[in-house]
Amino acid sequence: MTAGATGRDDTGVAGEPVGPDLVLATANQGKLAELTDLLGDRYRVRPRPHGLADTIEDGDTLEANAIKKATEVSADTGAMALADDTGLFVDALDGRPGVHTARYAGPDGDDAANRAKLVAELAGVDGPARRAEFRTVIALVRPDGTSLVAAGRVEGLIAEEPRGERGFGYDPLFAPIEGDGRTFAEMALDEKQALSHRARALAALLDRLDAG
Repeated sequence: MTAGATGRDDTGVAGEPVGPDLVLATANQGKLAELTDLLGDRYRVRPRPHGLADTIEDGDTLEANAIKKATEVSADTGAMALADDTGLFVDALDGRPGVHTARYAGPDGDDAANRAKLVAELAGVDGPARRAEFRTVIALVRPDGTSLVAAGRVEGLIAEEPRGERGFGYDPLFAPIEGDGRTFAEMALDEKQALSHRARALAALLDRLDAG
């Protein structure tokens, strides 16, 4: 097979990543680790170069923000770029924080402050009423400006207090319904990848690439 058909370059040296360069638009170390784990045998994954200006995430949708981030990084590097945007949609909060998930408690995107605000806003909400959904949109943008987009989601319940030391963001508060009651932050990476919105979005994107 050719690289153009599958995204792979089958001429790599054994034991080394093969395929074309792919720059990840994220500066979030947690996302970087998860995406590299999922992509490392298919692409030569490159982290976001130091010094690139942050993308202003002013889109009204996750898709708009993901495409904007990937487009800017591809233009700056001359390589394929991949970006995701993720939102946590909480039923009892009418879908908030939604597209503003990363900046829920303010523009600095502080994970601990975001979690604290979510816990406070759900005080007194019990059981199934704490249902929420993580949604991720992933965009792959090529140097010629063409792009592919895919989405993934997972349902869960918001814990009453943070649990677990792994992961990042809202992981200590999100217990997927398909799991065993643990939050994402209580799971090993491979356990989280088997259920997560981000892994599902990426799998859908790779399926689209393989399909042509």
